[in-house]
Amino acid sequence: MEGKLKAALAIAAIVFCLVLPCVKGKSLDLEQIPRNDGHTTHWKTEQVGDQKRLHAGTRLAEFIRATKGRQQNGGQAVGGNLTCDACELAARALQDLIVSNASEDLIVKVALDICIGLRLHDVDDRVCHGIIPEFKDEFIGVIRDVPLDPKEMCGVLLGPSCATTHNPWDESWTVPILNLVKPKYVPSPLPKPGSPQILLLHVSDIHYDAKYSAGSLVQCSEPICCRSWLGTGKAGKYGSFNCDSPLLLLENLLQRISTAYPGLKYAIFTGDVPAHNVWNQSRDDIIKSINDVSDLFSKYLPTTTVYPALGNHESSPVNSFPPPYVTGYNSHKWLLDTLAKNWGRWLPDSAQGTIKLGGYYAAQVSDGLRLLSLNINYCNPLNWWLLINDTDPTGQLAWMRDQLQDCETKNQKVYIIGHIPPSGGCLKAWSWVYHKIVDRYANTVRGQFFGHTHSDEEHIMYDEENSTQAVGVWYVGPSVTPYMGSGVYPAYRHYEIDGEYAESTYAVLDHSTYILNLTDADLTQKPEWHLEYSARAAYGMASLNPDAWDDLAMRMLTNDTLVQRYHAHVSHSTNVSPCDASCRKSLICGLKTTRANDTSQCQDLLATDADRAHFRARTDALLSNC
Repeated sequence: MEGKLKAALAIAAIVFCLVLPCVKGKSLDLEQIPRNDGHTTHWKTEQVGDQKRLHAGTRLAEFIRATKGRQQNGGQAVGGNLTCDACELAARALQDLIVSNASEDLIVKVALDICIGLRLHDVDDRVCHGIIPEFKDEFIGVIRDVPLDPKEMCGVLLGPSCATTHNPWDESWTVPILNLVKPKYVPSPLPKPGSPQILLLHVSDIHYDAKYSAGSLVQCSEPICCRSWLGTGKAGKYGSFNCDSPLLLLENLLQRISTAYPGLKYAIFTGDVPAHNVWNQSRDDIIKSINDVSDLFSKYLPTTTVYPALGNHESSPVNSFPPPYVTGYNSHKWLLDTLAKNWGRWLPDSAQGTIKLGGYYAAQVSDGLRLLSLNINYCNPLNWWLLINDTDPTGQLAWMRDQLQDCETKNQKVYIIGHIPPSGGCLKAWSWVYHKIVDRYANTVRGQFFGHTHSDEEHIMYDEENSTQAVGVWYVGPSVTPYMGSGVYPAYRHYEIDGEYAESTYAVLDHSTYILNLTDADLTQKPEWHLEYSARAAYGMASLNPDAWDDLAMRMLTNDTLVQRYHAHVSHSTNVSPCDASCRKSLICGLKTTRANDTSQCQDLLATDADRAHFRARTDALLSNC
């Protein structure tokens, strides 16, 4: 029996490594997969009962032969449909395996042997020993219950290019708009000169690494570095590229904010507290990270109300956010109770119910402004629990609709915050329903604030009816962690808001980003946060209304100076390379896109296969930092 299972479990290990979220490792190297060379005995078709059953070993062997043929004919060895093919073979084999009730201990043991033996990731063995057990319960639980066939499963996990079929729920469900009469959209008027303003701080993607060690290696054999046991190197006191945020960086950031913004009333934190060592994070580790970072905010900003949102790393395993129908050990009660306890220091008691239900809430900021914090992990395609059922988990979008209707009735404005921008990193149905609801209440929603990509950018929402009028803007805040691609400087934003007075529009009037040059901080040991840019001055904008951002996108079509400037700001002005013609098209298309699997605003920009491929690659690169 064990020999029979090992072939299928080889694919189990491959699936773990193919869909490992947010870990920088190498893609599957097909040359490392065992060949049918006489050293193994299980690449066979065996008789089961009265019918033949093709086992995983045979499927994998056939896949290898097909791959070799593609390589010889000039095809790519890794990536694209080859990754999809491997995923489908693996998923099909795993479904057969799991429904036959193989022991979980055996699944873990053999998957570990394969992961370590094949070096599916060019990393230390510790990663394999951590990641396989970490994902075991979620993966087996989902595969056992998922109603999708393997092709559909891989289409959901790895993207629509993997499947001609799709998740049957992903385009079929909706949330009805109860009040169908949509008021005409009216852009926010500019306030009168001298009108009161408030500052709103935006911090995102902290990724606090309690095990960061100055003077350790910044290039290492694990997905993140700067840990003492990895060896001696040049990790700086305040942080280093390839590494997450040390305590000293967070304390310096919050001290800087406390000094620079005396009397700061409001801050938003759009998620991701823990570091990227997702292969060895227990629930206790996650809880401690949330507790510690919440306490840091309270220590340095004791009079500021912080409005948090739930990141995709605030779970163990990462990206695992089971809806309430998942009970027992796999449920999320441990996390939701932790959030309710920590967030309760800033939020009204009325928020506790929805936090404990699904990690989202509403809070009245002032008489004329309400804030909605969403758990957008319920649209994350790497949240495997959604393979079972992704239809508006916990009824959150219906709740958002009702909140917006209540605010429209009361003539209040709304800010929406969340971690994942609900476009490219989101399941299509959830993304499109979100867009439809916000479009209906475009006069009520005055700001949408996200994080997740570690980049500094905006996205323009266009109206549902004609897709010609800009009706909203997403503000994606830069990361504090330097961990992004080849590395970025730590950064944060603040917004200048029209308020708080009787006629306040609560419109965003301007925003400014501040960065910390880690190289200079390491050399001088005197960290200095400095202004990177302010949006209106940098881009020559009269306002930050949606139509002004649309005008910027139009000007970028012909103004290379604007393109290069915006491109630099995306990566916090760190190690910037020139933005060529393909980059320009992808940059502008990203600015004009707010729905998953929808590039309708970019048809002229993405006219060729090469343009479309470049845009997909840019989107994938941004999401790979997460």
